[in-house]
Amino acid sequence: MAKAAVLTGIDQPLEIRDDVEVERPHAGEVKVRMAASGVCHSDLSMQNGTIMSAPPVVLGHEGAGVIEEVGDGVGNLRPGDHVVISWVPQCGQCFFCRRDQGHLCEAGNASMVTGGLLDGTTRFTSRGEPLRQMAASGTFSEVTVIPAIGAVKIPQDFDLRLGALIGCGVLTGAGAALNTARIRKGDTVAVVGCGGVGLNVIQGARIAGAGEIIAVDMNETKLQMAKDFGATTSVNAGQADPVGQVMGMTDQRGADVSFEVIGLQQTIEQTINMARRGGQAILVGVPRMDVMVQLPAFLGIVLQEKTIKGCWYGSSNVQRDVPELIELYRKGDLKLDELISRTISLDQVNDAFDAMKTGEVARSVITYA
Repeated sequence: MAKAAVLTGIDQPLEIRDDVEVERPHAGEVKVRMAASGVCHSDLSMQNGTIMSAPPVVLGHEGAGVIEEVGDGVGNLRPGDHVVISWVPQCGQCFFCRRDQGHLCEAGNASMVTGGLLDGTTRFTSRGEPLRQMAASGTFSEVTVIPAIGAVKIPQDFDLRLGALIGCGVLTGAGAALNTARIRKGDTVAVVGCGGVGLNVIQGARIAGAGEIIAVDMNETKLQMAKDFGATTSVNAGQADPVGQVMGMTDQRGADVSFEVIGLQQTIEQTINMARRGGQAILVGVPRMDVMVQLPAFLGIVLQEKTIKGCWYGSSNVQRDVPELIELYRKGDLKLDELISRTISLDQVNDAFDAMKTGEVARSVITYA
């Protein structure tokens, strides 16, 4: 039996259950004893219905732990290995993986639709019914079973709390700047939304060599954190038009690269409008399914030759990028410890959601005994 946090209905608090049965891993799968799981905004988005899923479902997708058991056919991992969990399993063989677009892996993305693993089934059962698991992960559980291709082996001396953060927020945010966008040395970058992922966009832009990084948010606490992660200046979007302010800071040209990390129609349109002619607007935030964006095709895009690009999971190749991010951390270039606002138990996960809504935290991290 394992303890897990289960979503039983949209907009309902997560239910902490200690009667969850976890099957042995099937072929091509591994069982992981969780050490830590970050509480990410995407977990909140699934709880409030922004990201659709059929409950009951074990949430959590940003995690790290120790392999307890491997299924048939798993040759590259063994019990005792420390791993970061990738919520987009990457097979390395499909059309997209062969083109270095593992974040779009056909197998991995199909599993998100089913709420199960690669075969569409789940390994959790509680009270006589199967429990789905978020993004083939289900890290809000003491133990989980995931596809072996969703486990990235890391050094055993690396803090698993920090490894958990790499699994989503860091890969997504830093990856948006280092992989999705084309940031040149000295570029001006604007980041709209400075939560946990936005902070990683900011430090990714800093690592990429951006000359000026403008943090845009309505929360002063987040704007202060943004400066700690590399923002050179900030704009409080609740006090003045953010597009006008960014234009004023850039001789009315706009940012070379702008990032949206919220997922609202208004902020998406603002982000596109604050990118300069010939610049890039990178959309990272997850919007609700009904969000639409309206832009003048000629004056807003063609004449200005803007690139508007979506970003999924930081355009990451997890087997390549996780080790590289660990190395950046060890060199002192990537901040990870500073992302952890507080460490909590699984029982406090709903409190972590409340803190996230108020903007009090970059990341709450669940640790398991």
